[in-house]
Amino acid sequence: MLESARAGATKTRMMYKASLSHGQLIRYMKYLQQNDLLTSEKGTQVYRPTEKGLRLLSVLNDLSKMVHNSKNYHMLEP
Repeated sequence: MLESARAGATKTRMMYKASLSHGQLIRYMKYLQQNDLLTSEKGTQVYRPTEKGLRLLSVLNDLSKMVHNSKNYHMLEP
C-alpha cells in the first residue's frame, strides 16, 4: 500500500494496486496511519507515505535485494 501511494493515491487506487478488499484496505490504512506511516493531504482524499513510511519502504527494498542476491548465490553453489 505504501508503494502504491508513493506519488499520492486515493483509497480506490491503493485498493486496486494492492489487490485488497475494501475491508482490508480500511484495516491496513488505520494501522499505517496510527503508526505514522501514511498520511492524507489536507483537504483531499489523496494519501502519501510519511517520511517514516518512506524509510520503511527503503529498508524493505534493501532487504528484498539482499534476499534475492542471497538466493542467487546459493543456487550457483554445487
